[in-house]
Amino acid sequence: MGFVTEQSQVPLEPDGTQPAPAADESGLSQDERAELERLRAETAALHGQAGAHGRRRHFSWRATVSIVLIVLGCVIAPVAVLGVWAGNEVSNTGRWVATVEPLIHDPAIQNVLTDKITNEITSQLNLTAVINQANAQLNSKGLTRISSLLTTFGPQITSAVTGFIHSTVHTVITSQAVANIWVQVNTIAHQAIVKVLSGQGNGALSLRNGQIVLNLGPIVAQVKQDLLAHGFSLASNIPAVSPTLALFQAKDLGKAQAGYRLITTLKIVLPILVLVLLGAGVYVARGRRRALVWAGLGLAASMLVLAIGLLIARSIYLSSVPSSVLPADAAAAAFDAMVHFIKEGLRAVLALGLVVAIGAYFTGPSRAAIATRSGIKSGIEWIRHYGERRGVSTGPVGEWTYLHRNILRIGAVALFAIILVFWGEPTALLVIVLVILLLVVLGLIELIGRPPAEPKTAAPA
Repeated sequence: MGFVTEQSQVPLEPDGTQPAPAADESGLSQDERAELERLRAETAALHGQAGAHGRRRHFSWRATVSIVLIVLGCVIAPVAVLGVWAGNEVSNTGRWVATVEPLIHDPAIQNVLTDKITNEITSQLNLTAVINQANAQLNSKGLTRISSLLTTFGPQITSAVTGFIHSTVHTVITSQAVANIWVQVNTIAHQAIVKVLSGQGNGALSLRNGQIVLNLGPIVAQVKQDLLAHGFSLASNIPAVSPTLALFQAKDLGKAQAGYRLITTLKIVLPILVLVLLGAGVYVARGRRRALVWAGLGLAASMLVLAIGLLIARSIYLSSVPSSVLPADAAAAAFDAMVHFIKEGLRAVLALGLVVAIGAYFTGPSRAAIATRSGIKSGIEWIRHYGERRGVSTGPVGEWTYLHRNILRIGAVALFAIILVFWGEPTALLVIVLVILLLVVLGLIELIGRPPAEPKTAAPA
């Protein structure tokens, strides 16, 4: 008696091959099943893309537009950093004071101020005229010998008095009192500049010889008081002088006001434009995760270009300033102080770009990313199971956290992004600290999240 067996028809894969036998999934947890299904979906999508590319190859406008947008965003990013810096320096008195305040503590700047103020004081005292007047009085009283001695040692006396004034001025310049005066003078001057540029009035600035000038009289007054306190009575002859520092030509005031309005506008517009261009480039791309990686790397690279540009600008500036105007060490100190916040800003943006690129890569489907995520997940599960074996369990809170883990992850990322955006002056250190804290929070979500217990099924007889 013969039996005929009917062979079942097994569905084939799209490429005509037999499907791989399904692995026994009964021992997998919910997380592992979800990860397996996600990998299957990504594999099917990749097979579909490969088939589509095999069938036809044509020009992709989305890739071209994405590349153009991301490149434009990366090119404008350094300009945006400079625009934000310039806007803060011009319109924010607190930022300006924070920029120039370290200068009064720099030895090179202290020496320049000491020389300038010493020259101002000695020119007002006119020591040579005082000695000549004393000689005339001695001769009139018949003290010719003393008069001749005074004439002989007049230059030495002048030099000694000048040296005493110089040392006293240097002591005053390096004191905390003058540091406070320096901050006060710059605060008043910057507020006055903002009033001038914004059209609210000229404040404490004055117009002299067609120039907008800054008054340095308070520092000279402080030096005069210290000289008198040290017993130098000739300092009482110093009149109420007000040496000035020219800021810009008054005839260019209209241009300066227009530039002020432009800078304060670009300070807001340029960063938004950069974010819009990069976001649009990532959105238009076919592979958005890959585009996000390249956008982050491009942003970091643009900050490196800006850093190199600052080094070149520093070299050009130092070589163009004559030593008679400002010594090289003082010029270097002034330049470094002015670009300090540019460096802080570019470091923060560089760190942010690298964080975005690394985050986008390790959430992707590459083998390294999957292996990294699997290793971290296995480590967290081992810690959770170890605690449960010791009687430590998160209970219903853990089950709730597990069911809402995606919402909690998105909320954590959004919260830290908001903190970074609304932080007054973000730095690279702040970006690194926020990323570390974010990783800790995400790790706690995974650790606390406890999958609900699966119902036990009775074994078949």
